[in-house]
Amino acid sequence: MRSLLALPLLALLGAAAPGPPRLSLPLACTPGADCFLQNHVDRDPGPGVRDFRCGAQTYEGHTGTDIRLVNDAARLRGVDVLAAGPGRVVRLRDGEPDISVKAPGAPPVAGRECGNGVVIDHGGGWETQSCHLARGSIRVKVGQEVAAGQPIARVGLSGNTEYPHLHLTVRQGTRTVDPFLPNGGAACSMQAEGAGLWTPAAAAALAYRPSGVVLNTGFADGPVDNARVEAGAPPRPGRASPALVAYVRAINLKGGDRPTLTLSGPDGAVLARADGAPLDRSKAQWLVFVGKRAPPGGWPAGVYRADYSVLRNGQVVLSRRFDLRL
Repeated sequence: MRSLLALPLLALLGAAAPGPPRLSLPLACTPGADCFLQNHVDRDPGPGVRDFRCGAQTYEGHTGTDIRLVNDAARLRGVDVLAAGPGRVVRLRDGEPDISVKAPGAPPVAGRECGNGVVIDHGGGWETQSCHLARGSIRVKVGQEVAAGQPIARVGLSGNTEYPHLHLTVRQGTRTVDPFLPNGGAACSMQAEGAGLWTPAAAAALAYRPSGVVLNTGFADGPVDNARVEAGAPPRPGRASPALVAYVRAINLKGGDRPTLTLSGPDGAVLARADGAPLDRSKAQWLVFVGKRAPPGGWPAGVYRADYSVLRNGQVVLSRRFDLRL
């Protein structure tokens, strides 16, 4: 009898603990097209910053992976947040307003920096926390089992954020884990690690981009600023517009980078050019625009072209060309 009773206990003791979750893409978007990875986990224990590539695509004390939308207009159209892996919902919060912390009259977020959020237990002490969700969009309940890729909410602007994005934190127990390099240490080589905790498809979609990323491009009929770009594409110019302006917003540029934007007319002649001074420090986002007032009689018909490039140490590391037909 004693030996029979011991069998279940021995089997339990010998059972392997659940391994870490394999994380799929946590947003219903296409990285590089309508969403972009903005920030990684800050792996520097001191006052400096360092992402898992030993770059600066993070900020002091950042504990998660930020995937942003192209602008706030995309948030208002609605983008689903997905469960990164199978598990059980153990905590959630809703009811926080969708408002940038920089907006006039924005409420304090101390103690509620995550905004509206969902925490999923994946077993073995592993959990993910999804933050900055849209108020009233959470579709799951505490105790509910979810599958990887299942919609759980929509991207919002709640909590401590200035732009619409998903912040995903991965934890094992009380330890924050970088899903790109979960075993600790710092890998400065582009080939130093595999997919980390991500599935191969998610790892490929979220590949590190050391040269920065072009977030928005377009033409406008007048002055451009970040608020107009966030609200959606500014009004496109026509042949009778008082001005023709080309703009580019890029993210994760480095100190010393030189962004340049040139606007050319249908005959190839340069209408305007912005030769930016070297950036004084790394920029989470940087807007460049250049324009020209309309000539008498309006803009001639044809194709207008904008060429954007970023020089780093004398080499072009990022470029984009885009056209407008009038």
